[in-house]
Amino acid sequence: MSDSLELDRDLKVVQEVRNLVRRAVKAQEILEQMSQEQVDAIVAAMAQAGARDAKRLAELAVRETEIGRVEDKVLKNLFATKFLHERIRDMKTVGVVSEDREHGVYEIAAPMGVVAGVVPTTNPTSTAMYKAIISIKARNAIVISPHPRSRKCTMEAVETVRKAAVAAGAPEGCISCLEEPGIAATNELMKNDGVSVIIATGGPGIVKAAYSSGKPAFGVGAGNCPCYIEKTADVAAAARKVVASKSFDNSTICASEQSIICDAAIKDALKIELEKQGGYFMKPEERQKLEKILLTPQHAMTAATVGRTAEDLAGMAGFPVPKGTRVLIGPIDGVGEGYPLSHEKLSPVLAFYEVGDWREACALSIRLLELGGLGHTMSMHSTDEKVIMEFALRKPAMRILVNTASSLGGVGGTTGLFPALTLGCGTGGGNIISDNLGPQHLVNRKRLAYGQREIEDLAKNLLAGTAFASPAPAAPARQVKEEPRKPELSAATAPRSEPDEEELIRRIVNEVFKRIGG
Repeated sequence: MSDSLELDRDLKVVQEVRNLVRRAVKAQEILEQMSQEQVDAIVAAMAQAGARDAKRLAELAVRETEIGRVEDKVLKNLFATKFLHERIRDMKTVGVVSEDREHGVYEIAAPMGVVAGVVPTTNPTSTAMYKAIISIKARNAIVISPHPRSRKCTMEAVETVRKAAVAAGAPEGCISCLEEPGIAATNELMKNDGVSVIIATGGPGIVKAAYSSGKPAFGVGAGNCPCYIEKTADVAAAARKVVASKSFDNSTICASEQSIICDAAIKDALKIELEKQGGYFMKPEERQKLEKILLTPQHAMTAATVGRTAEDLAGMAGFPVPKGTRVLIGPIDGVGEGYPLSHEKLSPVLAFYEVGDWREACALSIRLLELGGLGHTMSMHSTDEKVIMEFALRKPAMRILVNTASSLGGVGGTTGLFPALTLGCGTGGGNIISDNLGPQHLVNRKRLAYGQREIEDLAKNLLAGTAFASPAPAAPARQVKEEPRKPELSAATAPRSEPDEEELIRRIVNEVFKRIGG
């Protein structure tokens, strides 16, 4: 009986995916014909609706997942709708989007098709609305696959922006959400022939599955952001920003600080400032208790501790902390095996390292990034521009954030980076982009290219080593004094000589251009 029920559920999942993708394909064909004005009106309505319901959706998310803080999720929802819309309002995604008149090349935006959007449980409403908005802005339909633990709130977020989009003129079926989420449903969605591109935000398993689907995919790498506080930093400001950043939504943004690296010269002052902001330095035995519940022996995060408050975590581990504790801090002196806190932690817990100078901090930062955050993000607090540039040039992270909260700086909230909740990590992190994902990445760019030179001119330029030079005006004819003709030699008596390399190249080029020139 149970096997039959499971089979029925599998069939239901497959059919739901097929139905939603078919509708999305038809809707995308209509979206593709829309003008920039029509698309912009739809996106504006979506952003307005999401911002209007930001608090309600935040409350639903925390109630369902028990992850994060309502007030912080409200801000995330506003960031993913109102703030994002301000940035993309005037972005051109229809028709000619770029002109290079000098070279006669015009770029024309074409939608990619149907997007499969995978949404994590850590940011279930904000990420869903963000992906829907950037997809529609690029004239793509989207089918969203929520995490099973956040199914209801993600569906509600999708419904919020869907209703607004349709009311503003979008076709039915352009935004939808799976009602039966899970690994089987997500895999079925990603492999469906009607899907053109995947945006996968979540754990390494789902990102790997996206890249293995055979479809173009935008995924994200793991984040293990080191935060270096250098001796010239404003220590009080750095402590305030780090604690605020790490405790924001209980550290569910993957760009949040994971480790503090502190110059020895300011260690004591920094500890005082961190404690003022609600940081609690754990004793070795307390740290060990926390490590046992925070991560598995394989260094994976335990689901029960993700997005919980510092006080909750201390209670779960079995040690007391002062009321108002915002971040738990564990001093350690190693990286990797035997040092669990050196790994990524989506909870308000920080490793703490002491170093002699910026060179030692540089080497330690690289080790931490290589442990599990290659290509993602690192932050630093300093006023020494030379040191800042050394870090920017040498660190294997695509976002080097200076004197700002890493969590909100990485996503573009407190920096000038593009506002996004999917952060590319480049090839080091196994991703195809190193940028913050936006509508600009979800369009194909056709090129309209006008002829710039004749074939004969290209041949002459190639031989002269000036392939991109404009055709030169014909030189005036010159009078050449004829020499007396020498008697011709027969083939048998003519001396043989091999053509030099330049002459050989000339012949080859002339033959090729004679052939393709007709």
